[in-house]
Amino acid sequence: MTDCVFCKIVARDIPATVVYEDEDILAFEDQNPQTPVHTLIIPKQHYSSISDDIPPELLGKLFSKVKEVAKIKGVEESGYRVIVNKGKDGRQTVFHLHVHILGGIKLPIFVGPAD
Repeated sequence: MTDCVFCKIVARDIPATVVYEDEDILAFEDQNPQTPVHTLIIPKQHYSSISDDIPPELLGKLFSKVKEVAKIKGVEESGYRVIVNKGKDGRQTVFHLHVHILGGIKLPIFVGPAD
């Protein structure tokens, strides 16, 4: 996808602070962090959302890297939140599948509608 910001990060057309990389997966710091630790994990291949026809082995690999990235970021022991947003109402803003790792603080409990 030539207009996808995450595809441009994978291609190194846009700079990012890379935390982890292998042949299929890239993890990097969110440019608009919501918590002290806010890292994104993406498949290098473009999939618009979690609802795409993603090969199970790639989806498994994507989620298997959460623990490793959390350890790299120093939040594995203290705890963290893992989020995947899907669609406009789910607050997905970049339409390339991505997993958020949020941590570094005691996270609040979501108790009501946003907006």
